[in-house]
Amino acid sequence: MKRYEQFADDIAELIRSGVLGPGQRLPSVRYASQTHRISPSTVFQAYYLLERRGLIRARPRSGYFVNAHTPRSFCEPQLEPALSESTEVDVSALVFSILESIKDPGTVPFGSAFPSPQLFPLQRLSRSLASASRAMDPRMVVTDLSPGNPQLRRQIALRYMVGGLMLPMEELLITNGALEALNLCVQAVTEPGDLVAIEAPAFYACLQILERLKLKAVEIPVHPREGMDLGALAQTLEKHPIKAVWCMTNFQNPIGASMPEAKKQALVELITRHQVPLIEDDVYAELYYAQQAPKPAKAFDTQGLVMHCGSFAKSLAPGYRVGWVAAGRFARKVERLKLMTSLCASMPAQAAIADYLQHGGYDRHLRKLRYALEGQQANMLAAITRYFPAQTRVSQPSGGYFMWLELPERVDALKLFQLALAQGISIAPGPIFSPSRRFDNCIRLNYGSPWGTSIENAMETLGRIIRSF
Repeated sequence: MKRYEQFADDIAELIRSGVLGPGQRLPSVRYASQTHRISPSTVFQAYYLLERRGLIRARPRSGYFVNAHTPRSFCEPQLEPALSESTEVDVSALVFSILESIKDPGTVPFGSAFPSPQLFPLQRLSRSLASASRAMDPRMVVTDLSPGNPQLRRQIALRYMVGGLMLPMEELLITNGALEALNLCVQAVTEPGDLVAIEAPAFYACLQILERLKLKAVEIPVHPREGMDLGALAQTLEKHPIKAVWCMTNFQNPIGASMPEAKKQALVELITRHQVPLIEDDVYAELYYAQQAPKPAKAFDTQGLVMHCGSFAKSLAPGYRVGWVAAGRFARKVERLKLMTSLCASMPAQAAIADYLQHGGYDRHLRKLRYALEGQQANMLAAITRYFPAQTRVSQPSGGYFMWLELPERVDALKLFQLALAQGISIAPGPIFSPSRRFDNCIRLNYGSPWGTSIENAMETLGRIIRSF
């Protein structure tokens, strides 16, 4: 990391933590240069970077100031109470109808589950794919069957190690995206009719998996900043024969919450006491805005009960469909299920990503991606301030590219979806994130597209529709 990037990250952390509040003046270029013993040009580069990230703005002849529309200016969504009983899952028809809306390239993709392809190094990946394909040994057709390409698994293990987590490669299985990893993990520890504790709200793909496998959901509320309510989870584990807990500990989809480290440790201790496996969906882990990557719950697992699922789809290569799972004590069973269903993930795609991780500058790409997403978040928060009702409550995630909005009670999210779609704008309405169809005045917005006139106009239109209720 270059010196100006490090200095910019230091300032960004002060803004995120509230040490530098909205509207507060930053140190002058001369003072910052003298205090931190860096050149004025380094300070200027850092401030320019913070401007692009939407965190500060320059005022002529006055200096640099923290953007007035920082996340701290919003009230957060309220925590809904837990449901005490299990729920049959039947959401696919609703989800499919909404997913159809984002296929039209002319639609503003606030309802999409992916960031913009413009943010990924697709040309560099293509070179890795071509190089890896030329170098492929025909014997890989057999040797790289599940658990997958050894070079890729080694690179993933190294990234775990850099994060302070030593994992044996025997735990790692390459899958067709994280969605297959999650499917295999659930199948490994449940039978039809079993109960699974999930988040409320939960990512709709989680609900579709439970529906397909004929499992029942017990919803556990999610705090908008700190994730799953462990008190409610503890009561559920005492009351119900839960076979698995499924949650996102970092930048949860759809609400954006991240568990503090102490809470992750408490979660692992809780499931360990009950000997209930934890399926940790951590596909957004690399998209953090802070200086350090958040640890997964897997880092506190001593008995192999945590199955940690990741993917390159959200951070590097959305079309390559390469994910993985560190499956703990269930690794062998998950591997056999993989062999019984799809044999292996695409061998050229695995080899290409392994090549890119080794030679392509992945960490440099991730820094640019995080800066872009943080800036786009700031732009969307500012647009919400300008165009949406004052009563709107907004989650303020410290990573990822989703935010959760709790709109005034009079707003019907499903009707809002239809009205917005008629104007060429897709959103994700709250009811698709709950088997009990709750959150009917909530929506999830994706800020993963570069900001521009069309995005700004779409936010203005969406705000006008919301105000019409």
